Amino acid sequence: MSTLRLAVVIGSVRDGRFGPTVARWFTEIAEKDGRFTVDVIDLADHELPVGLPAVSPRLDPNPERPEGMRGLTEALDRADAFVIVTPDYNRSYPAALKAAIDWHFTPWEHKAIGFVGYSGASGGLLAIEHLRQVFTELNAHTVRDYVSFPRYYLLFDENGALREPEEPAAAARELLDQVHWWSSALAAGRQDRSRRGPALSPATT
Repeated sequence: MSTLRLAVVIGSVRDGRFGPTVARWFTEIAEKDGRFTVDVIDLADHELPVGLPAVSPRLDPNPERPEGMRGLTEALDRADAFVIVTPDYNRSYPAALKAAIDWHFTPWEHKAIGFVGYSGASGGLLAIEHLRQVFTELNAHTVRDYVSFPRYYLLFDENGALREPEEPAAAARELLDQVHWWSSALAAGRQDRSRRGPALSPATT
């Protein structure tokens, strides 16, 4: 199989966010891994209204979306796998990330998803647990391992470099191993399904 396309999604759009620093650290490791073509999707660069289309993207994979969302939709469609970089806000994940998820369905379906979390106390684990439930509903596969940065402001220096990088880097490599295994299997399954065509419903048989 050709190199898989991995999208690293920055889930926070708030002022003063730390997400780009964490995403930059993870992206460097993913690029050095060599098994992925890595794209960074920063949700702050895209229009993400909270109001959703009248028909769910589950039923209509191409609802009328804002023009400012076109680049996001195309980037999600291209990806074979995702790593979501998220803080937790009030024991869950950011509203912008939920909007990006809910405006789409097929871009997540049958793809592998990993997580890198950061926050003051839980290290993003509260957000990650909520996201696992959401992505299961979207027929995506969330991998078991993750990377977590509790009290991230003590772990990174003023230049955005980890003070003690060895253990987080090892966790990131474990995460990438799982994302690669699952995304390879799921990509092969999507190709096989595409060759066979859609299954016939009872009404058409």
